[in-house]
Amino acid sequence: MVRINKVKQISFDIEKSFMQSDDDIILGVDEAGRGCLVGPVVAGCCWINQNKFPYEILCKIDDSKKISEKNREDIFQKLSTLPDDVFMFEYDAVSSNVIDEINILQASLLAMKNAYEKLLPRFKKLPKITLVDGNKAPLITPCHTVISGDAKSYSIAAASIVAKVMKDRLLNEIGKDFPEYEFDKNKGYGTKSHLEALEKYGITKYHRKTYAPVKKYIK
Repeated sequence: MVRINKVKQISFDIEKSFMQSDDDIILGVDEAGRGCLVGPVVAGCCWINQNKFPYEILCKIDDSKKISEKNREDIFQKLSTLPDDVFMFEYDAVSSNVIDEINILQASLLAMKNAYEKLLPRFKKLPKITLVDGNKAPLITPCHTVISGDAKSYSIAAASIVAKVMKDRLLNEIGKDFPEYEFDKNKGYGTKSHLEALEKYGITKYHRKTYAPVKKYIK
């Protein structure tokens, strides 16, 4: 069994509480971008082989909000090179148009469900449980919600890194067409520079029109 970093509160304790044998599959799911004013909400779904996962990567995994963009990218690159018998992940992005149609909570839950369904066919048997960050459950059976799960579970934390990296990458691509909004710096959140750009240039087709700071610029 891989060693656990004792400095952080994060561990495999929640995963182990559901495992009855070493080959039980425990997944982690998290999302990124709920608070953004623009772009998609993105969810990641991850599986970690606790017996084989490299400790030098594990000790860097944490809640994505606690990790710098550069370090998140570095961790993500390392995760992406791991073989399928050690680590697997998928992600899904739900567009701003869908967010406006069904609301951000439902869009987040949909992204989680979609990411889970993308990962599921890569296993030979069904997962024992899927651990979901937060207190709202997507349509995944069986699943278990964990408040602040990205600070408690390695599986959820890894999913949070995947979701955050992919959300930022997608927003950076959008930003190439709209450099005046500085999405590469504000990542779509309602920073002073972003709000000033909205005041000056109006909204883009990627802005979430049901969000209060954006609504007033709809003509």
